Amino acid sequence: MKRRNLIVLSAAMLLTGCTSSNDISFKATDITGTGIGTDFEVNDHQGILRRKADYNGKAIVMFFGFTNCPDVCPTTLSTLSQVMQQMGADSKKIQVFMVTVDPDRDTPELMSKYVPAFDNRFIGLVPTKQQLDELIKKFRLVVQYDKKNSAGFYTVMHTTAAYVFDARGRIRLHVSHETGVDDWVSDLRTLLTTV
Repeated sequence: MKRRNLIVLSAAMLLTGCTSSNDISFKATDITGTGIGTDFEVNDHQGILRRKADYNGKAIVMFFGFTNCPDVCPTTLSTLSQVMQQMGADSKKIQVFMVTVDPDRDTPELMSKYVPAFDNRFIGLVPTKQQLDELIKKFRLVVQYDKKNSAGFYTVMHTTAAYVFDARGRIRLHVSHETGVDDWVSDLRTLLTTV
């Protein structure tokens, strides 16, 4: 129930003031012009600094999760792997990032094994605490850490949607984690052909 409330709250925050800059129709929520997720600079799982500006000419799919996630995160990565396969040659025009919201446990070494296991083109981003705080503000995320249990284990409730930038670096889409492969492919093809 707590997760559902966080998702509803996050969706409500994102939908406030959403406007579209054009008449293009997407399956996902169009967040063009909202000011959400304007930029990012975060080290990847190999210690390489990744910046949005480095991917001009490519669509960027970014979502936030953690490796101990029991369901949503691996499902999202699996879905995106299928999307990349269906995109065929156009997959070269897309970069997928998973940003950990649990950098204390999700070390670069762990992320380097986990994220590319779904697709070797996927890149894990491992923000510092300060970078994560900035990303939470920029993307208007909801992130909540549960208390540790007696074994020291805890889980993280977080915004489960993905965000998509177009090839010109503009934030365009907020995509629910429940979105299927076909809708993902449709929206990405639309995005790639209208920029």
